[in-house]
Amino acid sequence: MAAMSITTEFLRRPLMTGAVAASSRRLASAMTEGIGLEEARLVVELGPGTGVFTDAILARLAPAARLVAIELNPVLAARLSATRRDTRLTVVRGSAAELAAVAGEPADAVVSGLPWTVMPREQRGRILDAVAEVLTPGGRFTTFAYLHAAWTPPARHFTAELACRFGQLERSTVVWPNLPPAFVHRATQKH
Repeated sequence: MAAMSITTEFLRRPLMTGAVAASSRRLASAMTEGIGLEEARLVVELGPGTGVFTDAILARLAPAARLVAIELNPVLAARLSATRRDTRLTVVRGSAAELAAVAGEPADAVVSGLPWTVMPREQRGRILDAVAEVLTPGGRFTTFAYLHAAWTPPARHFTAELACRFGQLERSTVVWPNLPPAFVHRATQKH
C-alpha cells in the first residue's frame, strides 16, 4: 500500500513528491548509517514521504532523542502522523526551508528525501542554507541522488552546492537494489 500511495501522490503532485516508488530499506539503511544517530539528541527529516527513512531513523535513535519530520505534501504528512505511534516523532506539515524555526534548537543530523534536482535553484539554495544553519558543529546531513541522473546539470549543481556549504562531503557506493539505483551524499557541518 505504501508504494501505491507514493505513486498516486507522484501522479497528483510530481514536483512536490519527486519519486515514483518508495525508497528501499537498503537505501534507508545507507542513508542512516554512519551519521551519529545513536548519539543524537535531535534529528530533522525533510520530506519523509511514506516513512521508509523515518523508520530507519527511529530504529537507530536513543529513547530520549527526538525526530522532527517536515513534510510539504498534506496527504503524506497526515498518513505518516496516523501510522507512526512513536513518542519521539513529531510530524510537521510545512516547508523544509523553515526547518530552523520548526526544529527550535540545533540538530545533530538532518536526513533528507527531498527531490533536489527538480526544485528551482533558489528554493534548493534556501533549504540548503537552512540545513547548514540548523546543524550543530560537526553535525551530519545526508540525502540521496539517483544514479541515472548524476551526470545532469541540476545534479552537478546540487553536488557543488553541498561542497560549498559543508566542511566534508562523501558519496556512498551505489545502492543497486533501490528503484532506481541511488547513492547517498553525506556532508559534515564545519566546526
